Amino acid sequence: MAADPPIAGGADMVTLEGKVVLVTGAASGLGAALVETLLQAGARVAMLDRHPEALNQVREQLDAEGSHTLPLAVDLLDAQAVLPVMERVQAHFGGLDVLINNAGTDVTAPMEALSLADWERVIATNLSAPFLLSKLALPLLRDRQGQVVNIASTAALRAWPNATAYHASKWGLRGLSHAMHAEWRSSGMRVMCVIVGGMQTPFLLDRFEGLDLDRLQDPANVARAIAFALTLPVASAIPEMMVMPQMESSWP
Repeated sequence: MAADPPIAGGADMVTLEGKVVLVTGAASGLGAALVETLLQAGARVAMLDRHPEALNQVREQLDAEGSHTLPLAVDLLDAQAVLPVMERVQAHFGGLDVLINNAGTDVTAPMEALSLADWERVIATNLSAPFLLSKLALPLLRDRQGQVVNIASTAALRAWPNATAYHASKWGLRGLSHAMHAEWRSSGMRVMCVIVGGMQTPFLLDRFEGLDLDRLQDPANVARAIAFALTLPVASAIPEMMVMPQMESSWP
């Protein structure tokens, strides 16, 4: 398959060539699409996911020699396993330029049937893990005036039934992202929340039957939008960006 054309921009655009990016949830869906797009742009990518076999499969497909990627088989629910992640990235790549908090999960059930364990798992994955990873990454990102991308959802803008924990986590992630933007920009760092509409990924396709694929977008399109936003000149910031299918049904 032919590579996509390079992401174009003016002379003052930030280049992704040689940049170090950490992507969570990298073994499938938008995460895998981000890894592919970033590698095509010349970045080096630390790939974090809790599924080691799938993670290695993506790595072999996109970086057969293994010279531009670092697989990190880590369960984000295990805080002790998360703590050394940035040290491993630092040791392997020498620093970090971009953190993309992409990993997410959901439990589709009415609130009365939602267990406390399921609630805590969704909040831990979708909100607490981005907080912890961002906090741990701060010293590395500050050194390079780096960027953070938090992947939210239209679920952070409106609500529908049977997704209580998911809505709470994504509204919280959106709030966390804007708070980080306000707090970190004085140090030259940029934080962006990406509101993503429905995608043709296992997150939806494996859970819901009969979805209209024409109303879902290719995750590669979202990945390219994020990669382009990361190249914005440093004098400007995008605190929030929405990337929707042309026929998005969940927003507005």
